[in-house]
Amino acid sequence: MELRLDGTHYPLETLGPGKRLGVWFQGCSLACPGCMSRHTWDPEAGTAATVSEVLALWQGALADGADGLTVSGGEPLQQAAALAELLAGAARLRDGARRRAGSAGPHPADLLVYTGYEPGELTPEQRSALGGADAVITGRFRVAEPTRLAWRGSANQRIVPLTPLGAARYAPYLTRESPGPRLQTGPAGNGRLRLYGVPLRGELTELEKRLGQRGVGFTERSWRP
Repeated sequence: MELRLDGTHYPLETLGPGKRLGVWFQGCSLACPGCMSRHTWDPEAGTAATVSEVLALWQGALADGADGLTVSGGEPLQQAAALAELLAGAARLRDGARRRAGSAGPHPADLLVYTGYEPGELTPEQRSALGGADAVITGRFRVAEPTRLAWRGSANQRIVPLTPLGAARYAPYLTRESPGPRLQTGPAGNGRLRLYGVPLRGELTELEKRLGQRGVGFTERSWRP
């Protein structure tokens, strides 16, 4: 199955516990004011990929001891069929790796999905797709409701565990602040820099200021119109 991606990154350490594979779906019609990822809104942008290609990256991450998979965007549930296939395949690969490793293997990797939708807004197809996740972070980003809660951009957003693994992994963080850095960087080619994570209010402006003091300027910023 094909899907539209903004990109992937490994190891990701700012969107969920531990060392993770990050997958960002392309396309989002929710268009939350203040979103730092405006470049993911256009459903025609990004790159075409297949679920099999993403699962190959996941298999490599598992072999490296990844703690989990984080799917964000964009809005993953606007490609619900592809998300469902990705999560089902990711679970099969994780469970297969665990069986081969036996009791001496690492703890199971969890599957986390970010969505701007609230549970009551989901279509049956979207609800079914999320059934493959261990946990979901729900709710629009609201720039007027800043928060320091772990892995969330605004205070209205909620971590919802969906499986026993999700409850075990995420219950300690439901009301906790981020356990580590909220942002990490990575090169994106052609002079571009990617930021991964959930910044605090004013953090991106402060980053621009500090880089400017060192003679580094931006020609484009995904968090501004």
